[in-house]
Amino acid sequence: MDTLFNARIRCNALEDKVVTAETAASWIKDGMSLGMSGFTRAGDAKTIPLALVEKAKTEKFQVDVYTGASLGPEVDQMMAEAGIIRKRAPYQGDPAIRKAINTGKVLYTDMHLSHNAELIRQGIIGPIDFAIIEATAITEDGMIIPTTSVGNSPILVQMAKEVIIELNPEQPNLEGIHDIYLPADQGERDPIPMLTASDRIGTKGIPVDIKKIKGIVHSTIKDAPSLIVEPDEETEQIAQHLLGFLRAEIKKGRLPKNLLPLQSGVGSVANAVLNGFLNSEFEELEIYSEVLQDAVFHLLDANKIKIASGTSITLSEECGTRVYGNIDNYKDRLVLRPQEISNHPEVIRRLGIIAINTALEADIYGNVNSTHVQGTHMMNGLGGSGDFTRNARIAIFVTKSYAKGGDISSIVPMVAHHDHTEHDVDVIATEQGIADLRGLAPKERVQAIIENCVHPDYKEALREYYNRAVEVTGNAHTPHNLEEALAWHVNYKKTKTMKK
Repeated sequence: MDTLFNARIRCNALEDKVVTAETAASWIKDGMSLGMSGFTRAGDAKTIPLALVEKAKTEKFQVDVYTGASLGPEVDQMMAEAGIIRKRAPYQGDPAIRKAINTGKVLYTDMHLSHNAELIRQGIIGPIDFAIIEATAITEDGMIIPTTSVGNSPILVQMAKEVIIELNPEQPNLEGIHDIYLPADQGERDPIPMLTASDRIGTKGIPVDIKKIKGIVHSTIKDAPSLIVEPDEETEQIAQHLLGFLRAEIKKGRLPKNLLPLQSGVGSVANAVLNGFLNSEFEELEIYSEVLQDAVFHLLDANKIKIASGTSITLSEECGTRVYGNIDNYKDRLVLRPQEISNHPEVIRRLGIIAINTALEADIYGNVNSTHVQGTHMMNGLGGSGDFTRNARIAIFVTKSYAKGGDISSIVPMVAHHDHTEHDVDVIATEQGIADLRGLAPKERVQAIIENCVHPDYKEALREYYNRAVEVTGNAHTPHNLEEALAWHVNYKKTKTMKK
């Protein structure tokens, strides 16, 4: 057995718990609920899922899979394609499981990421038969030291009937950056004692009753790299519009010079926009987010960030090689927390977060669709965008003004699916410009969005739609022509363009 692997099991009482992945897979039975570590392709169990895929070649079974967020290909691609997953929650991002969800082969429960732990704690999700958790070490007193994510692992370990640990010494040793804090039951809990993004309020690892640990499996598979796309001219334009907005807020005395803690959502656009801070005058920034992507580490390298707090680290292959090869240079500026803390409304509101998330589409009143293509087909999921949007000091959504080479307008008369209502969305930014919607009535929001955010190819059509809506509703509070409100989506379905 690998010497380093053995050295990472520092609890003597667990030395006889080492088993093969095949043995661990044999414990998984049809109809079970599995709680698995991992958040946005980081810190997820990998070796046991592969053994389950092999098992499925000779034995038919299905399980429900509950995680922190999206996982790598071992689960969200291979287990999905093998037909093992019956239900999945709360977030996913792989084309294979997305296809299975949108063809009805996998049930999917899309949730606010801060809500998952409460549902598990209350027993609404579960009971969890096995928690399968990737770890970099097990301490002398039996605490599990996670790898590159925390996610829902602490509550899954606490509530699961039994625990299987994938001990992976090939993952970066991040011992010391985790801060594991679990609230008590509702009605009995204290306020979360966090006053700054850098506060540490918990333990360095996940506490566990070692009697629940059924097995420890040796894993050597590293995280799948993130799939983010490099910034382009348009995302740079969005970033510049956002930076200009923030400078104006500082000038008006609404924000300090180093801003307030920033949150950036999953994906290429939000990552690219955050990357825009690199060549700005902003320094001493704080990040209080869920996923720490490439842009965060570019800013750390440039000494622009003094602390970055999240629940996972998800990096491209190039950035990951550089960061994990020099991880000691970052440890004193990183904190990874459970997602019920990183995404907690109380903390987000207290810290005054500036939230930057990505929209699939927005409408002329500021409602945002983050999840459903054409209102029916799930993309990835709501994720943490709702947690931050509803509770942030400033809730910003970014998107390119068009998609599919201009055949789709990202600003439409009415969104085909509502994830974030106009009451929660403060600012919308595209490469065309930025619309500050705070304090505006619906009709004022229409003007701000059309004039500042819409692609020129669609401006006049949106003005005409709004004018007709005013006429048919008698200038109602929120004018909509219901016969036309979704006509752009219908037209795209028929002709593959929203243009007339």
